[in-house]
Amino acid sequence: MAEVRPRTHLLIFFLCAFLCFFSGKSSSWLINEEDNGASMVQTRRGSTGSCDLSVGKWVSDQTYPLYDSSCPYLSTAVTCQRNGRPDSNYEKWRWKPNGCSLPRFNALKFLAKMRRKRIMLVGDSIIRNQWESLVCLVQGVIPTGHKKVTYNGPSMAFHALDFETTIEFSWAPLLVELNKGPDNKRILHLDSIEENARFWRGVDVLVFDSAHWWTHSDNGVRGIITWREDHSTKQ
Repeated sequence: MAEVRPRTHLLIFFLCAFLCFFSGKSSSWLINEEDNGASMVQTRRGSTGSCDLSVGKWVSDQTYPLYDSSCPYLSTAVTCQRNGRPDSNYEKWRWKPNGCSLPRFNALKFLAKMRRKRIMLVGDSIIRNQWESLVCLVQGVIPTGHKKVTYNGPSMAFHALDFETTIEFSWAPLLVELNKGPDNKRILHLDSIEENARFWRGVDVLVFDSAHWWTHSDNGVRGIITWREDHSTKQ
């Protein structure tokens, strides 16, 4: 059974990438955070250097995971321990870039930075796993009654009410539109995203997952889907 949690550390890539660009005030029940504190990514190359977060290695860290399988927002299908896996060593890994060190995720600081922002993850089941992971990373610091989940068509949203922040997921496995044509044949409209994109309007941070374009072979995808572009149809 696939496990969502080891992938959660990959969230640090995009969290660190956009976190420093937003600021907000703490909620009434929070300890105040200094927005001008330590840099989110502290590089060994100095202030003029850069750090490629994708180049590094996994290192053992016994302080992980940052949340456990009791998180109520995890799907049973992707939670190994709920499906009988007895060990937990696979959870004790942290991503370490070669050129810098990533700070430990701070849920309160993240929510303060994302105050009054909409974050949306768009794609297939992989990005839904990432949505569940991000929600689990932050939900533990929010008191009961100050958070909720709402649904709108193919989208779902976790609301951190005191921060007016939403973390959303929108189901669009191929990003563009996939509709049924004659004889129930599926038609992929490469030049059309409106049916999906209408749920993305007004979002402040938009994260796409394109896994379906890379994991299927030509025989796998092209054999079952008709491609349609500029009013021409290709098999």
